[in-house]
Formats: sequence, structure tokens, C-alpha cells
Amino acid sequence: MKRCTKCNSLMPIEASKCIKCGFETGKKSAPASATRAAPPTIEPIKWSTASGEKPGRIYGAWLLARQSWQVLMLDKELLTFPLVSGIACFLVLVSFIGGAFAIGVTKSGSAAPSEATQWVLLFAYYFLNYFVIVFFNSALAACALIRFQGGDPTVADGMRAASSRIPQIVAWALLAATVGVVLRIIQERVEFVGKIVIGLLGAAWAIAVYFIVPVLVVEKLGPFDAVARSVSLMKQTWGESLVSNVGIGLVVSLATFLFLLLAGSATVVLFALSGSTAVLIIGGVAMVAFLVAAALIGSALNTILLSALYLYAAEKKVPKAFDGIGQIAFSSR
Repeated sequence: MKRCTKCNSLMPIEASKCIKCGFETGKKSAPASATRAAPPTIEPIKWSTASGEKPGRIYGAWLLARQSWQVLMLDKELLTFPLVSGIACFLVLVSFIGGAFAIGVTKSGSAAPSEATQWVLLFAYYFLNYFVIVFFNSALAACALIRFQGGDPTVADGMRAASSRIPQIVAWALLAATVGVVLRIIQERVEFVGKIVIGLLGAAWAIAVYFIVPVLVVEKLGPFDAVARSVSLMKQTWGESLVSNVGIGLVVSLATFLFLLLAGSATVVLFALSGSTAVLIIGGVAMVAFLVAAALIGSALNTILLSALYLYAAEKKVPKAFDGIGQIAFSSR
């Protein structure tokens, strides 16, 4: 039995109307499964150009950046990965700076450590730094791929995926650290023109390994096979990969510049009017916080877009999250 909410009379629990006062207590609640909210979806981005005309690479990069932003807004927790990665990289840097001072890197003469010791220390730093970055980028890429396949990823999903690829990530970090140290050694021993050549080689290496993270996540290849696979995928999406990456960087940089310009100007004006140092402190904190947020968002957007490009290059299909612009932005040349 239950009581009428109006007259407090007893009535059968299944009754929806009180016999005494006629008050309707409401219809039977619908099952939870019927009222459960539908899973979130990503709205396609509309664009307009002349009939039959495709947008240019820069405009296409802007559209991809906006679509990647929509994906990130569905899974804001993905910002956890670049945040933790940044903190971990900072701790690695601080620990190695402390270690360098402890072994006397700044000392001269016989008290200084040998050159070989210094290169070993640099190799260890590169290795840990690459491992941290690739591990958390792999976790983020795994979550993005889950979202593209219609799932609803969590931070735990990403961490499990990255943890299952630790052997591949370690092998890759060893190779990347070796290449980094070799380039650094050559750079310190060649003349000016040689340094330009080494710089170009470094840029070529960065382009060659552009797809290394999703390759490690999905295909579980060894370091050399992963590099070869990344090069193959880059050839298929050459323009889109590079321009899209630059496009996101330009969007984030422009937004950062405009915010810093406005925030800095407002801080200076308010300080001139009030003369309070608190205004400078608050303004400085706000600008630093925005810089950190912009770096995290830019990193996340780049990895999301990288995962989408990987699916297109590897499986010849556009992720559903990029419907509406994918056939144009990822179109074959």
C-alpha cells in the first residue's frame, strides 16, 4: 500500500488515481533503459564553397582542428594523458639536472666526468623522456580509436592499452634515444653547413616517424618495422598529415597569442589604474594557466587527428567522427 500525496489516504501501490479525492499520483515510471540518454555523438561540420570546389589544405586543416575539438569535448578526460605526461617529463628533467650536478658535469679538469659518461647520461635522459611521451600518447591514441569505432573510452582503457604495449614502447624509446644521441654527437663535431644538414636529417626523421604512436598501439611492431610502416603511411597522407598538424598548431598558437595580448593589456591597464601588485600576480597566473591549458589541448588535438589519419591511411576509411569533411580533407590525390 501507499499513501495519496494529496489527502494522505491509503491506496494500492499499483493505483495511479486516489479513489477518495481523485488525485492522480502519476503514471508508472518508464524503465530505466527507456529513459537512459542516448550516447553522445559528434555533429558533422558544415562548410560552404563554390559548387564542386574542394577547400584548400589550410582550410581543410582548420576543419580538421574543429572536428578534433568536438571529439575532445566528448572525452575531456583525455586531457589527463598530456597533463600527466608533462608532469612526468618535468620530473625526469629535474632528476637528470640534479644527477648532472651530482656527478660534476659543471666541473672542469680531472674532476669532471668523462665525455662517455656525459653521453650515457644524455642517452638515459632521452630514453626516459621518449618512453614517457610515447606511453601517454599511446594511451590517448587508443582512446581516440575507441571513440572512432563507436565506443565510449575511459582513462583506464587508455592506460590498459598503453601498458599492454610496453615492450614495443621500450624498444622504440631505445631506438629513438640512439638516433637522438647520434645526431647530437654529429652536430657537435661538424661545421656550420654540417649542422644545417643534421638539422634537415632531424626533420626528415621526425616526418618519417610521424605515425609511430598509432602503429605501436594497433600493429604491435618492433621499432624498425614500425618506422618502415610509419614511412609507408606518411607517403599515403603526405599533405594531409603535415598541413593538418601545422594547422592545429597555428590555431592553438593564434588563440594563445590573442589571449596573452588581451590579458596582458588588461593587466597593465588595471595595474596602472589601481597600482596593486595583486593585479599583476592574478594576471600572470591567468596567462601561465592559459599557456599550460593551450599546450595540453594542442597535444590532445594533434594525437586525435593523428589517430584519424592513421585509420584513413591504414584502412582506407574515414572515421565516423569526421563525417561531413573526411571525404574532402582525406581525399586521395
